[in-house]
Amino acid sequence: MNIENAVVLITGANRGIGLAFARELLARGARKVYAAARDPATVTLPGVQALRLDVTKPEDIAAAAQQAIDVTLVINNAGIAQPGGFLASDSEAVTRRIFETNIFGMLNVCKAFAPVLKANGGGALLNVLSVASWVNGGELAAYSASKSAAWSLTNALRHELAAQNTQVLGLHMAYVDTDLTRGFEVPKSSAEEIVQRALDGLAVGAEEVLADVLTQQVKQGLTAPRPVYLPQDH
Repeated sequence: MNIENAVVLITGANRGIGLAFARELLARGARKVYAAARDPATVTLPGVQALRLDVTKPEDIAAAAQQAIDVTLVINNAGIAQPGGFLASDSEAVTRRIFETNIFGMLNVCKAFAPVLKANGGGALLNVLSVASWVNGGELAAYSASKSAAWSLTNALRHELAAQNTQVLGLHMAYVDTDLTRGFEVPKSSAEEIVQRALDGLAVGAEEVLADVLTQQVKQGLTAPRPVYLPQDH
């Protein structure tokens, strides 16, 4: 994917990783960046075009696809999380709420913009996933499950979109220093580091980017004699 002169739509672009994507894309010569957010007034980065988009609202997605008809790169970044395990009393409600954004929102954005990408030559789709796609310790149970589903969605779309020459990239990372991880006392990468590695991968045609060392170790550990997704205190 040639980032220079690309026209990009980023969901959840008003802060965190989404904002870092917008900054870096402009720095790399993107021709236009649609910075999508539930409240476009929260998009304050100069040089982008703010766009109203709540990914849980089908009417917002349809309107965005009708407005941003020149898009060549879609970055599905919008996501939410909430601590807690599946045995908590409110786990069903929490899981439904998280899946509405992290899975059904991503799915519906992909469906709406796949024809736009096709019309513009194929382009690329970048889905922001997580090391939690592969490991679920129960601390963020519903979030991890949603990222596992998003990984599977991404893998399926790679096959479904191949015929229209759309590059599909899954971006996995561990903890990143954003509002989403506030309160977690763990080592964190900067959003800027993650975004730079993601766009470097996109530029060379990668299908998957493991953006930090922990994520790389976890991926390798999936095939260990005792895989990393099983309890390790045995």
